[in-house]
Amino acid sequence: MAVSLKMSSLYVPTLKEDPAEAELASHRLLLRAGMIRKAAAGIYTFLPLGWRSLHKIEQIVREEMDAIGSQEMLMPAVQPAELWHESGRWSDYGPELMRLKDRHGREFCLGPTHEEIITATVRHELRSYRDLPVSLYQIQVKFRDEVRPRFGLLRGREFIMKDAYSFHATQESLQEHYDAMAGAYGRICERLGLEYRPVEADSGQIGGKITTEFMALAENGEAELVYCDCGWAANVEAATTAVPRHPAVTEAVPMEKVHTPGLRTIADLAQAFGVAEYDTVKTMAGKTAEGRLVFLCVPGDRELNPVKAESAVPGFELLEEEDFKTFDIPKGSLGPVDPPSGALVVADDSLRDTVAWGVGANINDYHYFGAQPGRDFEIDVWADLVLAAPGDGCPVCNGTLQGARGIEVSQVFQLGTKYSESMGATYADEDGNEQPFLMGCYGVGVSRSLAAVIEQYNDENGIAWPVSVAPLEVAVVPLNVGDDIVWPVAESLWRDLASAGVETVIDDRDERAGVKFADADLIGFPYQVVVGKRGVADGVIELKVRATGERETLPIAEATERIAALVAQARSALA
Repeated sequence: MAVSLKMSSLYVPTLKEDPAEAELASHRLLLRAGMIRKAAAGIYTFLPLGWRSLHKIEQIVREEMDAIGSQEMLMPAVQPAELWHESGRWSDYGPELMRLKDRHGREFCLGPTHEEIITATVRHELRSYRDLPVSLYQIQVKFRDEVRPRFGLLRGREFIMKDAYSFHATQESLQEHYDAMAGAYGRICERLGLEYRPVEADSGQIGGKITTEFMALAENGEAELVYCDCGWAANVEAATTAVPRHPAVTEAVPMEKVHTPGLRTIADLAQAFGVAEYDTVKTMAGKTAEGRLVFLCVPGDRELNPVKAESAVPGFELLEEEDFKTFDIPKGSLGPVDPPSGALVVADDSLRDTVAWGVGANINDYHYFGAQPGRDFEIDVWADLVLAAPGDGCPVCNGTLQGARGIEVSQVFQLGTKYSESMGATYADEDGNEQPFLMGCYGVGVSRSLAAVIEQYNDENGIAWPVSVAPLEVAVVPLNVGDDIVWPVAESLWRDLASAGVETVIDDRDERAGVKFADADLIGFPYQVVVGKRGVADGVIELKVRATGERETLPIAEATERIAALVAQARSALA
């Protein structure tokens, strides 16, 4: 028998108005439907119906993890600092790492992820190649002190995540499990009803060079991605693409110094001199960790990719306002011609064959036109520096890329020996030699997935849950409560549906029909059974499908069987 609940007993504090702080549909509707409540910036309480949906996501994740042989465990949320010092991430992770001290002055952190502690756990237990491979996972609360927590569950400081870690003796074994995890993540997205794309990504603070993100497509998604009809897709931060170049000047011309008072942006410069933005070159200034000045040059119509910049110049960071005074350089008039002594000049690969650059002259209110690399200045490093964009060339088939937005719901990584080497985690190979583990890690944003589902499944009336994630599958809505005609039929249907294995709630509140209908749509019960006097007199009830709005009349005697079959069919479609 499935769960059967009464609305009068449920804690579901719905709201009639949209909360002022909610920008996205998922945030707005989770608050309005009484599923979450804000405790502090980026920190939320899950109320009963939200918790039920969250548990369903967790169960789907558990089933897929168990199916590929990953074993569930639980690690502490509070982690000792010394493990993070071993890996080198105590200082590298930055201010997002929530740090604390106990009464004895010992340092700890609230775990944003668990590479360190899982490595420390197994390094004294997995001692031989015969013990490998091993895959372990947990579902747990994580903490990241986001500078700007926003969008509800999509960018919180406290969130629920499934993280898995695998240990291997060979690259072939790691690749096999990585592929199995990627397959499981695809099935998780499908079972949640998500339209998604696996995309190439950047590994960020986790490390490793091989990683794939699973993006739920959403108009208001926080991430930008590009994709091609051939099947290739990538986060714009990680995409290596062919940037189309069609310069107006294709032959070398003399370099000309031009007075440009008040023209501080590429747009201003292009408009004032009647040139296209892509015929100018944008120069941004940064510095290395050692304090060396760096100039980065990209086409004027493109944006610098900070991830690629850091890859090209390890430790790179853009200059702050006060740094311009320190280096004595003019913000808004920078360029590669006569840069300050010792500056490193890096340019985007797409500019290699262009012969006439419009660039800053490193003097306030002056620019050069017709500057030619190799003749008028030198480039120290050529690198891929720009954010990919729709219209670029696909790196696989050279087709034209299209753009979309998405929500990252999961990601898989091949870590290699990043943590095992730094933390001394080794096993004995077949010859008895100590070798560092090859590792993989794999994360699913459980609470983020809840929000991602709502971003794809909502309308002007509220949430329209897929059955696999709905807090309850059917709502029985009697138009009269406690009478001798409607109530007995509604109550009987409620009990019979539960006996047939359908998760059912009955709206037994003493409220107007309009209030009950509005709440049922807002909360998003997939099927709504309306029981009224006229229908009962005719021996029928009305069934509404929340996602489509379709309605049909069913004989009371056949209603339970018919509705149970529809629910079973919807379940199997997402199984």
